[in-house]
Amino acid sequence: MVIEAPGSVRLALAPNVVLLDPEPAVSSAMKEGWARQQSARFLQASTIQPRLRLIQRFEDFTGLYPWQWTPADGEAFIVHLRSGAKPIQLSTARSYEVVIELFVEYLLDRRYGWIETCQERFGLSPQVIFHEGNSVLHSVEYEGDPRRRPLTYDEVQALFDAVTAFRPDVGTSYPARALDARVTPSASPTH
Repeated sequence: MVIEAPGSVRLALAPNVVLLDPEPAVSSAMKEGWARQQSARFLQASTIQPRLRLIQRFEDFTGLYPWQWTPADGEAFIVHLRSGAKPIQLSTARSYEVVIELFVEYLLDRRYGWIETCQERFGLSPQVIFHEGNSVLHSVEYEGDPRRRPLTYDEVQALFDAVTAFRPDVGTSYPARALDARVTPSASPTH
């Protein structure tokens, strides 16, 4: 007995059934299979559902099915989202690219059978959409709005030093002594 991988085409599409409208049925089965595969990896619905919505949004944007997508479609999608009245941030663009990459990786994984199914039914197969040459590079530690970045260790220390200089009694409170004991093991807090 052969056990099918969660998300396998054979679990998502009934064998020996002629689909009256195969393109939307296969596309829907791909997304259902991907959801099943992610669920088998113990991902939560709060992770899976937004990913599926993004894939549907990308499909709606292109007007094409996953086996018809090209790298140019991915690039156009990101360019579209970066323009207009409310452009997306760099970190959002990267996360969108990653989600689309994960979906396409699932489709290209031979264990699931989508490549063969698309070739047999449509004469096309899914292809890589985002690659090293057209995706956002991860070049800095923090990519969000620079006005909202987390403080560095030195900046936090400068903040604490400024507070202590302004209110000397703050540095002698119990939490500060406890923190000091954690940072400097040789220091022993007194009560």
